[in-house]
Amino acid sequence: MITILKKEFNSFFASPIAYLVIGVFLLINGLFLWVFKDNYNILNAGFADINPFFFLAPWVFLFLIPAITMKSFADEFNNGTIELLKTKPISDWQIVLGKFWASLLLVVVALIPTLTYVYTVYQLGNPIGNLDFGSTIGSYIGLLFLASTYTAIGLFTSTLSKNQIVAFILGVFITFILFYGFDAVSTSFGNESITVKKIGINEHFKSISRGVIDTRDIIYFISVTVFFLFITKTRLENE
Repeated sequence: MITILKKEFNSFFASPIAYLVIGVFLLINGLFLWVFKDNYNILNAGFADINPFFFLAPWVFLFLIPAITMKSFADEFNNGTIELLKTKPISDWQIVLGKFWASLLLVVVALIPTLTYVYTVYQLGNPIGNLDFGSTIGSYIGLLFLASTYTAIGLFTSTLSKNQIVAFILGVFITFILFYGFDAVSTSFGNESITVKKIGINEHFKSISRGVIDTRDIIYFISVTVFFLFITKTRLENE
C-alpha cells in the first residue's frame, strides 16, 4: 500500500495537478474571504469570524476532490495498465487504499496553508485572540472527515468509466446529492425532516463544526467512506 501511496502522491507533483489543486483551492477561498464584497468577506463582517471559510470549503471540495480522483482508476483502465498493476504482489485493497490515502494527503496539503486564515482572524479579534478555538478545531476535523468521504466517492466513480471527464461529473453529482440533496429533500414536503437531513453529509459536518465531536458523526463519516471504498474494491475485482 505504501508503494502505491508514494507512487500516486509523487505523480500528483510530477504533473500540474497538485499545484493546480492547491492554487485553485486557495485562490477561490482567498477571493471570497478577503477580496469579493459579499457575505463571506471576513473584513466586511464587522467581527473576526473564520466560519465563512468552513461554509465555503465543502462546496469547493465538491468540485476539487473529484478532479483529483478522476484519473485514479479511469486512467489505468483507459491505458490498460490496470492488468499490469493487478499482477503485482499486492492485493486489491492495497491498491484502493494506496490511491485513497495519496489523494487524501494531497487535500491535507492544500488545507495546511489555510491555517494562515486562522492566524489572521486571531489577530483581527478584539481583543486579539478572540476566537472560538473549539469550533475552529472541530471544523477542521469535520473537513478532514468530509474530504475522506469525498475522496472515497471520487475513487468509486473513477472505476465507472475510462473517461476521466465522465468520472469527474459522476463524482461531483454523487457528492452533491450526499452533501446537499438530503437537505433539499427534507424541506420539500412542508415541515423539515431531521431524520432525512441526517442521512446527508452536511448535517453531520455542521454538527462536528460546532466543536462537539459526537461519535455518531464520526461513525457516519467512517461508514460512508468504508462503504465507497468497499464497492470500489468490488469494482476492481470484477475488471
